[in-house]
Amino acid sequence: MINEESKKPVGNDRRDFLKGAALAAGAIAISGNSLLASERIGAKTGAIGRAARRTPLGDDGVVRMGIIGTGGMGGGHIDSFLRFATRGEDKVKIVAICDVNHKRRAVAENKINKAQGDECAVYNDYLELLARDDIHGVLIASPEHWHAQMAEDALMAGKDVYLEKPMTLRLPEALRLRQVVLNNPDVLLQVGTQKIMLPKYKAAQAMVAEGAIGKPTFSQTSYCRNSRDGEWKYYGIDPEWEPGVNVDWDRWCGPAGVRDWNPALCARWRRYKDFSTGIVGDLLVHEITPLMMALDQGWPTRVVATGGHYIDKAMENHDQVNLQIQFEKGHTLIVAGSTCNEMGLETMIRGHEGTIYLNGGNCKMVPQRLFADDVEPQEVICESIGNDQDALRRNWLDCIRTRRQPDSNVDLGTKVIVAVDLATRSMWEGKAFEFDPSSMTATSIG
Repeated sequence: MINEESKKPVGNDRRDFLKGAALAAGAIAISGNSLLASERIGAKTGAIGRAARRTPLGDDGVVRMGIIGTGGMGGGHIDSFLRFATRGEDKVKIVAICDVNHKRRAVAENKINKAQGDECAVYNDYLELLARDDIHGVLIASPEHWHAQMAEDALMAGKDVYLEKPMTLRLPEALRLRQVVLNNPDVLLQVGTQKIMLPKYKAAQAMVAEGAIGKPTFSQTSYCRNSRDGEWKYYGIDPEWEPGVNVDWDRWCGPAGVRDWNPALCARWRRYKDFSTGIVGDLLVHEITPLMMALDQGWPTRVVATGGHYIDKAMENHDQVNLQIQFEKGHTLIVAGSTCNEMGLETMIRGHEGTIYLNGGNCKMVPQRLFADDVEPQEVICESIGNDQDALRRNWLDCIRTRRQPDSNVDLGTKVIVAVDLATRSMWEGKAFEFDPSSMTATSIG
């Protein structure tokens, strides 16, 4: 049998994978229309199996990759990996792409073919891409409601995964995806939170670990920006999009359940609470992730947050958020996010004996006045790494070759989603939430 899109032969192994994945996808559970119900799963249920055997890297060392989602973020990734290859900066080749938006997919296909000099296979169904046995890694840049299922399917197909942030849309999805990775150590998952590669956070991590600031007490960070007309409206709506013609809308909706055609939702899904956590999952994760890595204070155990619609009242998600996150080792993280004012908080880690300042490109520790005679000030002048997102992409390619765990790994990603999901629930439900790391369960307070 020949697949007419890819012109690749389809063998029995591929048929078996597609059949199994389709059956598993049928087990998706949706709990009414409430995204924040504690019982909502939104990803696969049932036992976690064993991943397929990985495709070995050839003697030429070229990482052959597929990309799922070719829109804003996916398009940016395509540009970067093509640049790595054409400039001789890394051995990588994009061999397949998938997008249910055929117009976007055609733009990406033409760009890739022109840069690489041969044809890239294109798919409407990502399971067909995953069934190929010539792909080492898959980059997933789909909308958030697809992250968990696509990532699990890719891992079970024996592919290493670069998964755009946030790792998942909801906490139950993150807990399952973490278990998938733990159960299958031969495949790797990296979460696309690029600021984790900045050297200043590694320097802060070392200072905290060596006790330079004493007991870390509380820290703060933010991601704040402004817009005239509302956030994420810069994602354009193509008047030529037509469901059933050049957009597979039902497949786009996927785990969220089929909705009426909505081109604004298709282009600007970050504004809608059924499909994104908005500021929290799309922006704040870039700041929370490296700070949580540097702090190493364990799992979030209590989260309370508030959100408002102060300027952009048309957006379902909040345009101003404030989070307070407590950790199991005894630490509080304060986080602010805004799309209606660009002035944020200074990023810092406060300890009993000293304070670490991280707003610039370096890492500076200043002793507390009471400990000035006992604690020496420190400053680490950090080397520039250029584009930190490119650094994360290269980190993933390096991990595919060396099999070492990525810096932005599934364990850290899950801890971040605990904070993201419970903060989101807190904002919408008006409650504080607790997380028990021993049982991996979350409960509301009050």
